[in-house]
Order: sequence, then structure tokens, then C-alpha cells
Amino acid sequence: MRGFLASSIGVTCAAALALPLTLPSNALAAPASKAAQTAGRSVQPGIPGSTQSIPLVTLTGERAPGAPAAQGLPRRDVQRFSLIGVVWDDPAAQLQGRVQVRTRAAGTGAWSGWQDVETHTAEHAPDPGTPESTSDRLRGATAPLWVGDSDGVEVRVEPGGTAERTAAPLPSGLRLELVDPGRAETGGTTAPRTGADGDPPLTGPLSAETAASAEPNALLAPIGATVIPELGRADTEDELFVLRAGEMTQEQLAQPYIGPRPRITTRHGWGADEKLREKEFLYTKSVKAAFVHHTATGNNYTCAQAPSVIRSIYRYHVQSMGWRDIGYNFLVDKCGNLYEGRAGGVAKAVMGAHTLGFNNDSTGIAVIGTFNTSSPTATTVKAVGQLAAWKLGLFGGNPGGTTYLKSGGGNLFKKGTNVRLSVISGHRDGFATDCPGRLLYGKLGSIREQASRLQGRP
Repeated sequence: MRGFLASSIGVTCAAALALPLTLPSNALAAPASKAAQTAGRSVQPGIPGSTQSIPLVTLTGERAPGAPAAQGLPRRDVQRFSLIGVVWDDPAAQLQGRVQVRTRAAGTGAWSGWQDVETHTAEHAPDPGTPESTSDRLRGATAPLWVGDSDGVEVRVEPGGTAERTAAPLPSGLRLELVDPGRAETGGTTAPRTGADGDPPLTGPLSAETAASAEPNALLAPIGATVIPELGRADTEDELFVLRAGEMTQEQLAQPYIGPRPRITTRHGWGADEKLREKEFLYTKSVKAAFVHHTATGNNYTCAQAPSVIRSIYRYHVQSMGWRDIGYNFLVDKCGNLYEGRAGGVAKAVMGAHTLGFNNDSTGIAVIGTFNTSSPTATTVKAVGQLAAWKLGLFGGNPGGTTYLKSGGGNLFKKGTNVRLSVISGHRDGFATDCPGRLLYGKLGSIREQASRLQGRP
């Protein structure tokens, strides 16, 4: 099969890349309807998500003279929400202190104990100097915390420091963000690949810095599909050639190292509200490295809730933090399910906002959860390896090797520094941070080995 594809690539790729750059409007509705009918899924009525934004107030209490005051909210009733975070006005300001929350479960009325919210999130951001980083919508923010269906909240934000007298003032404009993910207008049935009749054409040039598309996964799945089904290696190689034929040597064409494409739930599948994000997509030239992250949202979710968690993170990144879209390129839940993150096409080199200074020519894979003291499941680790084998293989990446990325600026490497990194790295390799958590970071060796094996490397 490889020999046949390599010999016929001139015809195959030329035909594919000559397809129109945008879809006619009447081409969008039919495949979606066909996919839904073929899958036999029933579309459930959706309930829009929402965000409550509540200013924090000064908390009364004893403190040393001149020491900055704590802020927060006394216990109060609120509209239902499932994810919580704190934002402030200046995205460059750091919250040096401790953020804790208590929430009341909507079903039982029981109050949780105090939970810490991760405050060090500046390392998750658009690269300095990019249009996304200079938006006047950007805000500083904590990591979001998933708390489940809740209708009551209490918050306290305490200044940090070695002593109260040396504690730094809290950032100005502190606000509590309470996110309700809503209910998506989608069923849970897997939609099969429909073949040439259902697969729409390419939607834009792969090398464009910025492009617009009606459907970011047009190259990979019928419009409206909930899941991109797993393909055999031959089909995945065909996809590779469409993407990179002009860049590959004859030897690479004859023996490409690439893992089979795993099942990936599309944005449609997890219920993304595409009206929230910016319409255009940002692309880089290649994907030379994959950075592994954790979302720091906690581990108290079920796999059935994972789409709701992702919708909440998406809304928090866009509406609360001011980003153009969700920051991660992919997400993985505790059951090993893979999800498309930032829009633009899962096979393409989409620029994310996951690793400050190294978003260019990289992809960000975030495991939903917190892994400083909890271990990721074996199924999750396996899924990350499968995803890396395919995604990196599309761009010639060796999962067990190293590569060079030029720093866009951060707290470990100055802007312009050419940094040698593992092709599969943890977030902490590019920025001084706990991410992806000590116990997930310790699994990167296994992920590299599995991805290399799936690529068929000796």
C-alpha cells in the first residue's frame, strides 16, 4: 500500500490540493444531515451555557498594620454553575497568595470543604507579541476548578508572602467567575466515516498564517460527525501525503513513520459553541514538538461529564480570560477519550495558547485533571501516546528524539533563544511551572516509547 501511494502521490495530492479553498454554503448542510441520519442519533435540545462574574470584596479580619487585606465573598446563593475561577484586570500581574473556595451541591445542598485553586497560570498564555497576546480583552486569571453542579459559593483570597508585612497586594479588579457549561445540542452516538460522498474538501491553504473556514475538521471527517473514527495506517499515510507531500523525500514517502489516527471527538461532539471564539484560525509552519499539560481543574469528574468540563474550560478561556479560543490543541479525559481543542483542524499546525514562549511549531495536549499527587490512569497515558504518534508523525516528528524551538519569551528562556527540547516534553520543560504535575510528568518516558513503537520506528 505504501508503494502504491508513494508512486501515485503526484496525482493524488495535486487533485486534493487543487480543491476549492472554501465550501459553498449549500455544501455545509447536506453532509451534516446525512451524518446525523446515518448515525441514527437524536439531537437533544440545548441549553446555552453562561458565566456569572461577581466582584470580590474586602474581607474583615485581623491583620498587621499596613498589610494588604484579603478579599473574597461570604457564603451566598448564586445561579447554578459547575466551574469556578478568579480573574483580574492586568494579565501581566501575578496573584501572589492563596485562593480557596467552598461550594454547595445543587442536588443535596451539602457544602464542600475548602478547596485550593491553582493561582500560577501565566505560563498558559499566547506567545508575547502575537495578536492574541495584545488583545485588550486579556485578563489575569487562576486556573479553573471543576466543582460539579452547584448553587452556592464562598471565596477567600489571601495575600501571600513570608509574613503579612511583606505580602504583596492583590491584583486590582478581582472577580469571581462561575461557569455553567449548559447542555450541548448533540447526541452521544458515534458517526461513521461516510466516504467520498460525505467528506468535504480542504478548506484553506495549510501554510497560511491566518485562514477562515466553515468547518475546521473538513479534511478529516464529515461535517456534523461526533467522532473521527480510527483509520488504518494506509488511510493515515494518505492523509499525511495530502498534508506534506511537497516537503517529503522519496525515502520518507516510501517509509513514513506515523501512527494510525486515533478516535478524536470533534468540537461538534463535545458541544462547542462556535459563536464564542474568533472566526479566523491561526497556523504555524509545522508541529515539531508536543507539550503535555494538565488542566489543574481537579479529578472530581466522571468521563460522562468530560464534555461539560471542556465546554466550561472553553468558556473560561474565551469569555473570562479573553483568549481567542480554548488554549489547548487536544484534551484527554481519565477514560482515555481524546477531544479536539482549539479550532482549525486536528491534522493541521494550529497555534494554541498552552505553553508561553513555545506555542509556535508545537501542539498542546492537556490531560483533564490535576496530577501533583494523583496519578493519571494507564488508559489516559496510552491515549496520549497514540495521539502523539499520529500528530507528530504527520510532521515527521520522532517521539523519542529532540528538536529545537525558538523561545518567544518566558521565565526559563529569553526571547530568541534556540532551545533543545524533547519532541514530547512536559510543560515544565519550557516554563518554570508544576504543570503537568509530578506524576504525569513521570509518565512521559512511557508515552515516548509507546508513540515511537506505534510509528514503527526501529
